Amino acid sequence: MKNEKIELLSPAGSFEAMQAAINAGADAIYFGVEQLNMRTVSSNPFSIQDIAGVSKIAKANNIKAYLTLNTIMYEHDMQLLNLILKEVKEHKIDAVIAADFAVIGACKELGIPLHVSTQANISNIDAVQFFAPYSDVVVLARELTLKQVAHICSEIKRRDIRGIAGELIKIEIFVHGALCMAISGKCYLSLHEQNASANRGACTQNCRRSYTVTDNESGYELEVDNEYIMSPKDLCTVNVLDQIIDAGVGVLKIEGRSKGADYVHEVTACYREAVTAIEANNYNQEKIDTWMKRLEAVYNRGFWEGYYLGRKLGEWTQQPGSAATDKKIYLGKGTKYYSKVKVGEFILEAGQLKKGDTLLIMGPTLGMQKRVMDTLVVNGEAQEKAEKGDLLTLPIDVKITPSYKIYKLVSAEQHA
Repeated sequence: MKNEKIELLSPAGSFEAMQAAINAGADAIYFGVEQLNMRTVSSNPFSIQDIAGVSKIAKANNIKAYLTLNTIMYEHDMQLLNLILKEVKEHKIDAVIAADFAVIGACKELGIPLHVSTQANISNIDAVQFFAPYSDVVVLARELTLKQVAHICSEIKRRDIRGIAGELIKIEIFVHGALCMAISGKCYLSLHEQNASANRGACTQNCRRSYTVTDNESGYELEVDNEYIMSPKDLCTVNVLDQIIDAGVGVLKIEGRSKGADYVHEVTACYREAVTAIEANNYNQEKIDTWMKRLEAVYNRGFWEGYYLGRKLGEWTQQPGSAATDKKIYLGKGTKYYSKVKVGEFILEAGQLKKGDTLLIMGPTLGMQKRVMDTLVVNGEAQEKAEKGDLLTLPIDVKITPSYKIYKLVSAEQHA
């Protein structure tokens, strides 16, 4: 049963990523500030002072903005939590995403809309009903099958379970991005190894490393199928998205607040197109193959559909790092902007750029832009290539500052 309006929710770990999500067609973004969210090591973390700016950009672009406060809260966090919630209330952030009861209670007291985080590990309809008096959206545990998700969605309607705003509770699930070996992200491995708690947003990703298994009694190394035995492939559901929507899910969430603007733009764009195709009844295998190829080009550890299709065990990565078919190589940063002629100037700090290469430009008000460089203007003249120390100029409609970065996009084979 399809919902009337499917919300596509994209990650924003920086202003660049937020603008990329907007450009690619996101209905909403989610972001974190300071150390009270599960991605404290973000690509360019937001501060409390940025809440006003995020809200302003979201409202100007007619999208929603949700603030993630989904870590475990300790007593010494309460002062910072209250400061953050004060800003959330003042700047009318659309909702807070949380699992800790201190945050849930504070949001209810302050009249701030709440979405219950996947960290709450909600896996049945009674748990949904328990949180209904506090929230409007529930993010289900990542380990459920689509059959279980569909049952929960159906029961919400049958039982007429309404949230704090009086509307039927919406169900949100993750549809794309990194998966963790732990149940809905609840992991203690990095805390045990390095005293850095994943549940406090400080995961050191110990599970992504290669391991050997040794028999302590005999000293023999046990044979395993894959040395990356704790690192699952990334979730990708663009090929089963019609089934997810038919299950009754209202919010499709993309993981990736630690990813760059290029990742956010491409993944958001693919899922936006897929949702539109499903609504127009022209979702087909040819389009799925195209989306998969585009998704494989940006950061990923290989793909599988998670547990939604009833798989009992995960699929594990075969290599460290990304399996993306494209790689971006840092070239340089912005230096000047000539507003009268709308030309930006960049200095190359590394590598080289040749005529015909693909250039990525990333910046706070631009998001991500990809260009094939049919012409190169280097040090004021047309050239065949630009090298370290050269000044590259190109037409662009946004004011360039040193926060704007340029990259060369190459195939993984070229970069190897």
